[in-house]
Amino acid sequence: MVFDDTSDFGARAARHLREEIVVWLTTVSPRGAPLPMPVWFIWDGDESVSVYSQPGARVRNLESNPHVSLNFSGDGRGGDIVVLSGTATLDRDARADADEAYVAKYADHIARIGHTPESFADNYSVPVRIRLGRLRGH
Repeated sequence: MVFDDTSDFGARAARHLREEIVVWLTTVSPRGAPLPMPVWFIWDGDESVSVYSQPGARVRNLESNPHVSLNFSGDGRGGDIVVLSGTATLDRDARADADEAYVAKYADHIARIGHTPESFADNYSVPVRIRLGRLRGH
């Protein structure tokens, strides 16, 4: 595991990874501009997070520079800050609708935006696996 989940901070980071619905994924454009975007995600419980992306700027950024950060919103008062950095890889063979944990976590949200798991997977067709490398925050 990237962090010690027996420490107070590590336990809070693990809670965010298990329970949060949205994380801010920041990629970097080929010209060096950061591009933060809220995304749905699923944590494997160890060293990686999976995201399913629409084709476009985010995917082009990842192809150009795989280094990313994941930021949670915190408590709104400057506390409970959790930032993870990692390296992203694209897995063109996976599909969101085949990821049972992802579908279970987001089934209601997928329906709320007018999709079935299958139509969501067609639209968000680029699987991204982020290997977590570093944890920081407070």
